[in-house]
Amino acid sequence: MTRLALHSRLIPGTEEAYEREHARVWPELITVMNRVGIRDWSIWRSGRDLFHLVDCDDYPAAVAQLANDPVDRRWQIHMSQFVESFAQNEDGTHPLNHVWTMSEQKD
Repeated sequence: MTRLALHSRLIPGTEEAYEREHARVWPELITVMNRVGIRDWSIWRSGRDLFHLVDCDDYPAAVAQLANDPVDRRWQIHMSQFVESFAQNEDGTHPLNHVWTMSEQKD
């Protein structure tokens, strides 16, 4: 299992609408996410900034499978009215660079 973080930014003025959309995400999207190995996904918001914590079997493989899924494509198109962008690393990937985890420190 892999845990990773993502950072995205909302279009100005869409903060409340974005939260309303996530009050209950489409059940068929959750089914698809589970099928591709995404076990959990949490989102925190600070102003327009969103911080995602994702637990999955293999994130790159899951993203590749989602790219061809009609339910996820519909969700991404729908959410594009709220999300301005995802932060991107120099190599073009989206996960944030992991710095430290308290439970992993042994001393």
